[in-house]
Amino acid sequence: MDKLAVVNASPLIFLSRGHHIELLHNFARQIYVPEPVAAEIKVKGNQEITAKVLEDTPWLEVTPSKAVPDIILNWGLGPGESAVLTLAHENPGMEAIIDDLSARKCAAFLQIPVRGTLGIVLVAKKRGLIPQARPLIEDLIRSGLYLSRTIIDEALKRVGE
Repeated sequence: MDKLAVVNASPLIFLSRGHHIELLHNFARQIYVPEPVAAEIKVKGNQEITAKVLEDTPWLEVTPSKAVPDIILNWGLGPGESAVLTLAHENPGMEAIIDDLSARKCAAFLQIPVRGTLGIVLVAKKRGLIPQARPLIEDLIRSGLYLSRTIIDEALKRVGE
């Protein structure tokens, strides 16, 4: 697998809290975490589970952020989302793993491949990496991921649950 990806804080947080961080590694050989994202995660202290995961997972690579181009800056996104999209924009084909709706719209506008936490779960189910998506989705919701019942039901239909 030669794909590269860049991830924002929320997918890292939700997957870490639910002890499902390994699912991310199935999508790319290397996953970059821009410094603003790492800083957002570490603000709660080094003992927080996501900070520990970030520190202890060799395929999660914290990388310096670059100047955000105006085409992304004009979307008014947060520093983490902007850094994720900047890195993906500068590296064609790099996938952005991000949940924020405005950031996903920006990615679509810039033709950056994008996937969210729910998308990670659905693809894992389709690839046979997990036996069922529903329990994992429920885990993520308990970890703080907000998904409407309609979105959950539609997503589970797509994977035959």
